[in-house]
Amino acid sequence: MRRQFDDVMLGSLELFCLAAELESFTAAARATGLSPPAVSRSIARLESRLGVNLFVRTTRQIHLTDSGRTYFEHCRQALGLMRDAESQLTGEHRAPSGLLRISVASPYGHYRVLPLLPRFRERYPRVQIDVHLSNRNIDFAGEDFDVAIRGRTPPDSSLIARKLEDAELVLVAAPSYIARAGRPDTLPSLDAHDCVHFVLPSTGQSVPWLFRHEGRDIELNPPATFRCTDDYLGTVTLARQGAGLLQTYRYVVQEDLAQGRLLELLPESGGRSRPFSLIYPSRHHAALRVRALIDFLVAELAGERHP
Repeated sequence: MRRQFDDVMLGSLELFCLAAELESFTAAARATGLSPPAVSRSIARLESRLGVNLFVRTTRQIHLTDSGRTYFEHCRQALGLMRDAESQLTGEHRAPSGLLRISVASPYGHYRVLPLLPRFRERYPRVQIDVHLSNRNIDFAGEDFDVAIRGRTPPDSSLIARKLEDAELVLVAAPSYIARAGRPDTLPSLDAHDCVHFVLPSTGQSVPWLFRHEGRDIELNPPATFRCTDDYLGTVTLARQGAGLLQTYRYVVQEDLAQGRLLELLPESGGRSRPFSLIYPSRHHAALRVRALIDFLVAELAGERHP
């Protein structure tokens, strides 16, 4: 049989899949110890061989083309089969094991990640998990975490960020508050209401409220009647008790909305979201237990964006 793939081409396929997963040539370079130009050249060779563009490139990011997405799915499956075959033939029965240390922003942890971890543990029973629920930025080097999940882009460019989802924001209040203070009917009217804010530990500032009105993105910071620091879920408890208006994530209050404990306000100005991403140092990417967790969470959470 004529040989179709040399070592260079197989390496290009692996780099292509990694760049597609991370949505960044730079992140793929950090994860593999190569330079970004080397990754770019490798992808360009692959595109030249195929005669199609695999990525749409901009100055800030890359996105798979339709052809690229199709090719990515096939390549990912093929590389997975090759790894499985190699493991079986060499008699290597490795399974993820050891301690995983995860830091998760508290609301995302309670409502999105913690419900999934028992299923992850059933799949990988040799892994032990320490979960750190906090809204402060962590120091990977000093605190020895494997993975963090945050709602903002990390300032440290040496970290790899893998997007999980865009979490929709919603403005809510309890029926008791609406009965007492009335329902806001415009964005400017928010200043006349009691408002509950969460204060970011890293900045000491209230998180701004995000809206989209008549096609324009608007950022507001109405006067705070109540401010909560550290424990984000304290804001939700206050809102349920009629303390005032709160902008929070829909996934946090969807059951309250369904049961009528909270009411959605100004839906015509909604639709904004914040991204949540997996963040980890490139050196941790190779650990089997870390890779298993990344693949699991991406399939469970990011997979909801692309069913």
